[in-house]
Amino acid sequence: MKETHVQGQNLNNAGPPPRRRRWALWLAPVVLILLVLWGILPRIQARRELREDTRRNAATAVVAEKPQKGQPAQEVQLPGNVRAFMDAPIYARTNGYLRHWYADIGTRVRKGQLLAEVETPEADQQLAQARADLAVAQANAALSQTTAARYQGLLQSDSVSKQDTDNAVASARAQSAAVVSAEANVRRLGELQGFQRIEAPFDGVITARNTDVGQLINSGAGGTELELFHIAAVNTLRVFVNLPEAYTSDIKIGMPATLTVPERKDRSFTGTLVRTANAIDPASRTLLVEVDVDNRLGQLLAGSYAEVHFHVKSTLPSLMVPVSALLFRAEGLRIAIVGPDNRAKLVPVTVGRDYGTHIELLSGIGPDDLVIDSPPDSLLDGEEIRVVQRQTQPTHAENGKGPAPQRLTPSIPPPQAATARTGDGSK
Repeated sequence: MKETHVQGQNLNNAGPPPRRRRWALWLAPVVLILLVLWGILPRIQARRELREDTRRNAATAVVAEKPQKGQPAQEVQLPGNVRAFMDAPIYARTNGYLRHWYADIGTRVRKGQLLAEVETPEADQQLAQARADLAVAQANAALSQTTAARYQGLLQSDSVSKQDTDNAVASARAQSAAVVSAEANVRRLGELQGFQRIEAPFDGVITARNTDVGQLINSGAGGTELELFHIAAVNTLRVFVNLPEAYTSDIKIGMPATLTVPERKDRSFTGTLVRTANAIDPASRTLLVEVDVDNRLGQLLAGSYAEVHFHVKSTLPSLMVPVSALLFRAEGLRIAIVGPDNRAKLVPVTVGRDYGTHIELLSGIGPDDLVIDSPPDSLLDGEEIRVVQRQTQPTHAENGKGPAPQRLTPSIPPPQAATARTGDGSK
C-alpha cells in the first residue's frame, strides 16, 4: 500500500496536463507579436505624421483675407485737360509787310478788334490794274451794244446782211460778259486788299504773337505760311476727361463736377457735364466727356492739368482688395482665391476704381471668397497652398520682458481712406 501511494504522488508531480501546455505554446508567440507591434506602431505613426507635416509644410504659405464691400456712393477722381472754348490761329490772307501790330500776348480783345495792319503794295497795284481793265471792258461793251443796235436798224431796210447783224449782236453780248468778269476781279482784289486789316474773329485773349513790324508776310502761295497770332476764348473752358467704361452708366448729362488744379490748392471750381463722345475708345476703353467751367474771372488757365471729381452712385456691387493681390498673366488679369481642399484657384476679374493701395473689383469674386494677398508669381491654378495669418512687424517688446504683440490680420481700409470719398463728402 505504501508503494502504491508513492507512485501516485510521482504521477501527480510529472507536469501540467497536455492542454495547458498547448495554450502556453500558443500564447507565447502572441505575446511576442504584441510586444513587437507595441514597439513598431508608434514608429509607423511617427513616420506617417512626419510625411504629413512634410507635405503640409511643402505647400506654399499664403495670407488670405475676405474682400470688403465698396461704398455705393463715391467720388470718382480723374485727370482732365483744360482747353479753351474756342482756339484758333490767325494767318494773313494777303502778301506784304507788317505795318503795325496792336495786340500782344495776354491782351483781351473783342470780336472785330484790329490786331495788325499789313502793307500790300502789290495788291494795291493789282487792284488799280483791275479797275482799269474794268473801264476798258465797259467801253468795249458800250461800243458793241451801239454797233449791234445800228445793225439791227439797218437790217430792217436790208442795208446789211443778216450774218453781219448776228455778228454784231454776239460781239455785244461777249463784251457784256467781259464787263461782268472784270467787275468780279475788282471785287476779288478789293477783298484781298481788305485783308490788310487783321481782326479778331471772336472775343478772347491773345496767347501768341509770332510777327513784328517790317516782317515779310506770306499768305501761303509759293512759300511757308506764318501764323501771326493765336487767340483763345477763355471765358468758358472745356475740360476733357477720359471716363472708364465701368462708370459710363453712373454719369448723366447736366450733372455737376468739381475741379481742382495744382496751382490753386486753396479752392475748387464747379463745372457741368455738357456732352459725351457717345462712343467707347477701343484702345483705352474709356468714354471722352466734356465739362464746361465758367472762367469769367480768369482764375483758370487754358492748357493746364486738372483733377475732376464726379459724385456718383454706383449701381454695380463692388468689392475692395489690395493691389498686391492682382496677378498679371498672359491670358489677362487674375485674382487667386482659396479653393476647395486648400488649393489655389485663379479667377478672371473686372477692375474698377484704383485707390492706390487697394483696387475695386466689379466681377469675378464673391464677398465670402478668401483672396490671397501677394501671391507668388509662380502660383498655378490648383496648386496646394497653406493659409497662414499675416504677421505684424516685431517690436522691442518681443525682445524684452513685456508681452509679445498680438498677431492680427488687418482688415482692408475703407475706400474713403484712399482717393475716394463717400457720397456725403466726408473723408
